[in-house]
Amino acid sequence: MISEQEQQQACATLHTVRDCLRWGESALRRGEVFLGHGTDDYGDETLNLLLHVLALPWDSDPRLLDARLLPMERDAFVGLMTRRVNERLPAAYLTGRAWFCGLAFRVDERVLVPRSPLAELIEQRFEPWLVPEQVGRVLDLCTGSGCIAIAAACALPQAEVDASDISEEALAVCRDNIALHGLEDQVRPLLGDGLSAAEGRYDLIISNPPYVDAEDMASLPDEYRHEPMLALASGEDGLDFTRRLLREAPDYLTDQGVLIVEVGNTWETMLHIWPEVPFFWFEFERGGQGVFMLNREQLLAHRAAFAG
Repeated sequence: MISEQEQQQACATLHTVRDCLRWGESALRRGEVFLGHGTDDYGDETLNLLLHVLALPWDSDPRLLDARLLPMERDAFVGLMTRRVNERLPAAYLTGRAWFCGLAFRVDERVLVPRSPLAELIEQRFEPWLVPEQVGRVLDLCTGSGCIAIAAACALPQAEVDASDISEEALAVCRDNIALHGLEDQVRPLLGDGLSAAEGRYDLIISNPPYVDAEDMASLPDEYRHEPMLALASGEDGLDFTRRLLREAPDYLTDQGVLIVEVGNTWETMLHIWPEVPFFWFEFERGGQGVFMLNREQLLAHRAAFAG
């Protein structure tokens, strides 16, 4: 915790950018905050909050380290750091912005903070598993902020992209981000539970759905408890949503269509439940696991297994 006395002392003694970065990193370490919403380093987390206050980009001139802050800038920074430590709010909720696939997105507590390894697949335009130019329709299920749908639309400019979510609050954020990127003619927000709002067939269905099991939900760090539980929890084994998706997906895929889903730590449970299913598990250069792919033919061949 950062006490009121510590806040006052910081506001009186922090003068330069360098001062703020040193104090901020120490405050995060002493507070033992959990990192996992975009950064994995206390220094980067501090820098993120400070640059937000100063309205500066990440590639700012290093000579600014010795620049003196205005009193209102220093006070705003100390205030953000205090909330980060004392309230355990993810930095993205404090700044209202997160990055995904090199794109900026507006975020708040109505949606998850973007952090999916699916970003690597999107940046690769899903090659070699798909021929990008032949992807005509994409569905992003559980779209939240719309980051996956919007990034996919930018990577596949010829594709029509549907972004579906059960939460009207999440879709409001998604609509804001669609407008932010000027993609109203390419990305369509849909309100629905699972595939209920889907229309027609898609060449690609991609999803980062709820997949946290009951045991992990009970031990989540406080930072995650600011995120919508609807987007995290998925039953006792974390597979309630995924089971349903595996059963229903082939009805919404084209003959050559594929399903790509992130299931996090529940991938091991899936291998135990469905050892005969030929899941293709992606490997990521930047870390992350638990993302599988199945094509329509494979989904149909094992549909009976997913019915249980």
